[in-house]
Parts: sequence; structure tokens; C-alpha cells
Amino acid sequence: METEGEFARAHRQPDHRVRLEWGPTGAAALAEQGSTYAVVVDVLSFTTTVTVALDHGIEVFPYRWRDSGAAAHAMRHGATLAVGRFEALGREGRHVSLSPASLRQVAAEPGQLTRLVLPSPNGSTICFDLAERGPGVVAASLRNRYAVAQWLARQAFVRRDEAEPLSVAVIAAGERWPDGSLRPAVEDLWGAGAVLAALDDLGLDDLSPEASMAVAAFRAVEPDLAERLDACASGRELADKGFADDVAVAAELDSSSVVPMLVGESFTDAAAP
Repeated sequence: METEGEFARAHRQPDHRVRLEWGPTGAAALAEQGSTYAVVVDVLSFTTTVTVALDHGIEVFPYRWRDSGAAAHAMRHGATLAVGRFEALGREGRHVSLSPASLRQVAAEPGQLTRLVLPSPNGSTICFDLAERGPGVVAASLRNRYAVAQWLARQAFVRRDEAEPLSVAVIAAGERWPDGSLRPAVEDLWGAGAVLAALDDLGLDDLSPEASMAVAAFRAVEPDLAERLDACASGRELADKGFADDVAVAAELDSSSVVPMLVGESFTDAAAP
């Protein structure tokens, strides 16, 4: 098997400019191929929460989940450290967490929050690790998928005469089983497919078969997306634990115009004037 690196060449989808893979290992494989941009999709809920934060002008610092250095990282940047949504339930008072609905409530209070360290086991960890591997890292969700696709299409136009055309790796973050293994999550397939469908519509249409499969999955559920998101395993899990509002926020298709780009150690809006 031809590898030319840590991963087999075929698994890096080298014959296409727009690619799809799953989880941290898939992200590493496509980064090894040398993608210009890596678009990370974690619908429930890291990348959705990032869009809510940037909608309110809050700078977001991704960080690895359960890392003992998270508090120090937050202190170094003068930022608030978010806690897990279930951890927040057990604390008195209002705490910023991975919950996009609760963050929206806190962010509505002027001047209360300007910088946020946001760990998560999937999307945030993938973004944090990709930052060391070379591609530009963008956070996308159903809420901002078209804004991200438009921004990428503009970058492709700017680079049209360069020897190396723009290439995009879309990473569906997935979830984790109790043993730590990857659980491919259908909401991230739909979220990745939503970004890819918009890219396809805007002319970045050299999709790998894996990416085309995600587009078909999104188009199949688009007419009743909110209901499908409610009914999927991850949506039901959150609703059962009292976080149905998070699923509703995640279903707000094309409601946000932010393009969260990881610059240095934080996400800021690349589409801002």
C-alpha cells in the first residue's frame, strides 16, 4: 500500500480539491495531504457555540478537553473558561458552558463576556490540534454554513491564477462512545454536507466521493432539518438531559454570517469588515 506519510495516499483523497473525513484521525490525514483550509463541523455543539459567541463579538479560544492547563490558558488570555454543559447544571448561579443556548443568554448582557476558552472533546480538540498541522482552520455549523462557503469561494477566486489551487478539507467531528472510540454522528454528516452543498452550488465542485455522499445526506433532510435534528440520537440525548434548546439553536440554518477563522490561538470573524 502506497503511504508517502503516516496515512495511505488514497485515504487522503488526493485527486479532489474538496474532501471529507471524520474525527481527529481523519483531520490529521487530510492535513497531511496539504489542504489550504480545514473546516471543522461539530453541530452539537462546539462549532454552533462558536458561531453564537462570534455573533455577539466574543473571541473564542479552542482547547483540548479535560486538559489540566485549561484554567491557566484562560488566565493567560484574560478569558472566561467554559465548563461542560452537564457540569454547569451542578453549580449554583449562571456559568458559561458549551451550551449555545445558555451562552446566548449570557452574551446578551452587555460587557459581561469578551473572551472565552471553550474546550470540547471533539470539535475544539480537533481545531486545537489542526492549528499545529498547517491548514487554515475554520469552524462551521448549520447556522453559518453558507457564510463559510461564500468566504471560501472568494478565497478560491483570489487564488485562481496560483500554481496550487485552493483545496478544502471538511472534518465531521463526530462524537465518542464510552470507550473513547469515534461515534460517527449523523448531525455532523448533515452539517458537513450543508457546507459542501453550498460549496458545490458556488462552483467549488471537485468533490471527493466521500464529500458527495455528505451532500446527498444533507439534501435529503434539508426540507425537515429541524425535525430530523430533534429525532437523531444526539438530539434526543440532549433533550432527555434538559438541553432541547441547544438542538433548536443548532438547527438555525443560515442564521449567522460569521466566518470563525483560527488566527493565532483564537477564533475571530474573518468576514468582519
